[in-house]
Amino acid sequence: MFLKGADSLINLVIDENESDVRLDVFLAREAGFVSREEAKKAIKEGWVFVNEHVAKPSYVVRSGDVITGKIPARITPAKVLKPEPIPLEVLYEDNSIVVINKPAGLVVHPGAGNYTGTLVHALLFHCRNLAPQGAPLRPGIVHRLDKGTSGVLVVAKTATAYKSLVMQFKEGSVQKKYYALVYGNVKDDVGMLETGIQRHPKDRKKMAVTLEGGRKAITRWKVKSRFDQFCLLEVSIKTGRTHQIRAHFSYLGHPVVGDSTYGGHRRINTIRNTEIRSTISGLKRHLLHAYFLSFNHPETGERVSYTLPLPEEFKTILGLLTKRH
Repeated sequence: MFLKGADSLINLVIDENESDVRLDVFLAREAGFVSREEAKKAIKEGWVFVNEHVAKPSYVVRSGDVITGKIPARITPAKVLKPEPIPLEVLYEDNSIVVINKPAGLVVHPGAGNYTGTLVHALLFHCRNLAPQGAPLRPGIVHRLDKGTSGVLVVAKTATAYKSLVMQFKEGSVQKKYYALVYGNVKDDVGMLETGIQRHPKDRKKMAVTLEGGRKAITRWKVKSRFDQFCLLEVSIKTGRTHQIRAHFSYLGHPVVGDSTYGGHRRINTIRNTEIRSTISGLKRHLLHAYFLSFNHPETGERVSYTLPLPEEFKTILGLLTKRH
């Protein structure tokens, strides 16, 4: 899709998951530059604009910022996006959008360490054309799910659809619901946590919950089932911060089962039932599933909703918990 040796255009809208990082860091991670130094060079030479203005490499990107410009071929060769025949479960598709059941283990778009085998590569094989916004490494991507999270995800195939969906996510009119299996006995049947979330000061791959500063994050939950040592929660979020659900429940002392990043692995040895402990030890994902997504169709304006059942590994664990309950 993008040729080596040619300039590649940048046309990105910063979403909530990507804010609060330096512009050069963001470009190196998300826009196809080989390194942060090459991104910094392009910014200093005036090839990159933020909201149509020249910016400094140290500028901290914010949700809603529009990043435009190009990657000059003489500075760095743009990475080539080649369609790959990766199986996809398509829930719905028309000329403007495609709705996918993203499996756990599949990265949504290319980035540092993941330049092949992503959902974008699979989509390019499936439908060829995606919205040019988000290029060069993530055409059509308006929101994301973590690699270990499964569930419903919508992708824009046209510029019109992209703009509409980005605005809906920004305004909070998109409804997202998840199922999460967490450790421990969550105190309240219904609850809400409102904090700030920001990059962890020591581990840049993690997010940290803060009571002062950071980006506002609101997580609501409802207990669906209680088991010995576990709770199944229905979770809804208005703010889509990076790792929000995982970080929030870890902060509350109830990490998501299977989540080694936020403390789930430290709880495995406390599981009393040997069959359940062995099965959870063998998980290659965390048990967080985006089962519901609702938004206004970008062409018709009609409210559309998509619901997914739990994936098999999630149902297997719940079956064991129910049997032992």
